[in-house]
Amino acid sequence: MLYDDTIIALATPSGMGAIAVIRISGPQAIEWVDAHFQSIHKKRLATQKSHTIHLGYIKDGDKTLDQVLVSIFKGPNSYTGEHVIEISCHGSMYIQQQVIQLFLKKGCRMATEGEFTLRAFLNGKMDLSQAEAVADLIASDSKASHEIALQQMRGGFSNQIQELREELLNFASLIELELDFSEEDVEFADRTQFLNLLNRITEVLKGLIDSFALGNVLKEGIPVAIVGEPNVGKSTLLNALLNEERAIVSDIPGTTRDTVEDQIAIGGVTFRFIDTAGIRETEDHVEKIGIQRAFEKIEKAQVVLYLFEAGKDKLAEIKLLQDKFPHKRILVLANKAENLNESEKTSLKERLPEALLLSAKTGTGLKELQDTLLDLTVKGQLGNNNTIVSNSRHYDSLLKALEEITKVKEGMDIGLSSDLVAIDIREALYHLGEITGQVTNDELLGNIFSNFCIGK
Repeated sequence: MLYDDTIIALATPSGMGAIAVIRISGPQAIEWVDAHFQSIHKKRLATQKSHTIHLGYIKDGDKTLDQVLVSIFKGPNSYTGEHVIEISCHGSMYIQQQVIQLFLKKGCRMATEGEFTLRAFLNGKMDLSQAEAVADLIASDSKASHEIALQQMRGGFSNQIQELREELLNFASLIELELDFSEEDVEFADRTQFLNLLNRITEVLKGLIDSFALGNVLKEGIPVAIVGEPNVGKSTLLNALLNEERAIVSDIPGTTRDTVEDQIAIGGVTFRFIDTAGIRETEDHVEKIGIQRAFEKIEKAQVVLYLFEAGKDKLAEIKLLQDKFPHKRILVLANKAENLNESEKTSLKERLPEALLLSAKTGTGLKELQDTLLDLTVKGQLGNNNTIVSNSRHYDSLLKALEEITKVKEGMDIGLSSDLVAIDIREALYHLGEITGQVTNDELLGNIFSNFCIGK
C-alpha cells in the first residue's frame, strides 16, 4: 500500500458546534492550503516552521469563507508522517462544507475510515496494535478502558511482543544456519538457552492470554445479573445503583417479564447490570419466557447477584443456584434489611456469613456492594502496569503463537530434526508479527481500519 495523494476529512463530530477541525494530509497539504489562506500577518505557510499556528482567512477567490486558525505539521514529524494541516474554523455546517468542497476542487480526496491512522502505520509512526489502540481510546467510556487503551497506544504491549519476537528470531536464524551445514552436524543454537527462551515465551503468552478475560469485559463492561424470586427488590436495586427510575417497581409479582439492562461506572470500571424476571414456578407463558431469559443472562454474566428478602430462609435456593452454576461468582444479598432488628441481623449473618445486608429502598449497604463488586472482578489487576489484552484479534494471534511454541518444545523433547522445528518457529514468528503488523495484508488492514471513524 502506497499513498501519494492528499486527503481531507472533518476531524471533529459532524454537526454544528463552537468550532470544527478539518484535517488535510499528504504531499500537497501545505501548498494547497497556502494557496487559499490569507494570514493576518501576510505570512506564507510554506515558509513557516512545523508545529506552529497561524490566524487568518480561508479565501475562495475574492470570497472569504471564514476566519480560521491553521496548524502546520511538517512530515515526517506529524501524526501521519506526511505534511498535515489542521484548519480550525467556526462550527457552522455550511462553513465546514464550503471549506471541504474548496479543497476537494483543488485536488484533495475525501479520506476513508481510519485513513489518517492507516497512513501513520504505513509510514512507521506506530505499529498495528498501537493503531488499534487509537480506536479503543476514542471509544473508551470508563477509566479502566481508557487506561488499557492508553497503555497499548504508548507501545507497552507491542514492545513486549517485539522483544519476544526478536529473541525468537535470533534463535530461528541460528537453527536455519545449521541447516546449511547439516552434513557437518554442527549446532550454532545452544539448545539449553533456546529451551529457557521457549519456557519464558510460554509464560508471557499464557499471562497475556489469561488477561484477555479481564481486558474484554473491561472494554465492553462487566455483565452483572440480578436474580431472585419475584418481589424481593431486584428492580429497586437496579434503580438504586443507577440512581434513576430505570425499571418498573410494583408489588405485583412478575412485573418484570423481560430483562432490563443499563450500565454505570464504579471505581472507573463499567458494569452492565441486568434486572431479570423473578424466578418462580408459573403458568403464565410470557413470564416463563422471561424466566428462561433470566437463566440465559446468568450463563453470560461475570457476576450474579442473588437477591432474597432478609428474614426468609433461602439456604436451599442459594445452594441450588451455586450447584447449577458452580463456576459463577455468586454474591448473596439479603435485601429489605431495614425490617430486621439487631438480633435478627446477627442470626442471619451466622447462618449466611457471606451474605451482604442491604436496603435497596433506603440505599443502606450499596457502597459495600459496589466495593465488593470491584474486589470480585478487578482487584489487584488494574494499576499494576501489567499488560492487559482487550483486542480479540490479538487474543487469537496469541493463542496461535502459543500453540506453535508448544509444538517447538514438543519437537525438541522428542529430538525432531532442525528443519521441522524451524517450520514451527516460523509459524510462531508469523502469528506474533500479525499483532504488531510486521506481517499483514491489505484485507487485514481493511478490516481493522474500516472500524475507525472518518477523520481519524
